[in-house]
Amino acid sequence: MIRIGIVGDIGSGKSFVAKCFGYPVFDADAEVIKLYQTNKNCFDKLKKILPKNIISFPIKKKEISQAIISNKSNIKKIIKIVHPVIRLKMNKFLNKNKNKKIIILDVPLLLENKLNKKNDILIFIDAKKYEILKRLKKRKNFNLKLFEKFKKIQLPLEYKRKKSQFILKNNFTNKSVKKNIKRIIKEIL
Repeated sequence: MIRIGIVGDIGSGKSFVAKCFGYPVFDADAEVIKLYQTNKNCFDKLKKILPKNIISFPIKKKEISQAIISNKSNIKKIIKIVHPVIRLKMNKFLNKNKNKKIIILDVPLLLENKLNKKNDILIFIDAKKYEILKRLKKRKNFNLKLFEKFKKIQLPLEYKRKKSQFILKNNFTNKSVKKNIKRIIKEIL
């Protein structure tokens, strides 16, 4: 099994690119959303450490956002509870897809949490900063303060770029992205 890790800036289109590969994708962000909606145990733990912010089950994204904005140490508390569960889900995904030729890891903090293996192929998604911000501002719940807090826990983009075997320019068009993916897959296989 070839593991491809998608890395890049927040809003650079990592999830979009991951889906364009046509191979099984582990989407960590989608798993976190599901976790907040369905995992009562996670809710209980978060409610216990953040009683002022986490009000009711299922957990609302707004409550998590408020907790992160209100106190900079809250993000670490949330990560301590959420990440081990997501790591387990990723391992289940890997086991389930162990006979697939290629799998895609769409995990925003892949390198930061040392979830990548030595043989993983890393693809850095390169997008223009102004395009990223323009797209982020269109998101329904975009919050600049939250965005800045998440940027602080990420490794520098230059580091991610250097660690990557491939750089995929994302101009946010299907045709261009698919052409680049085809080229990368050809090189990998």
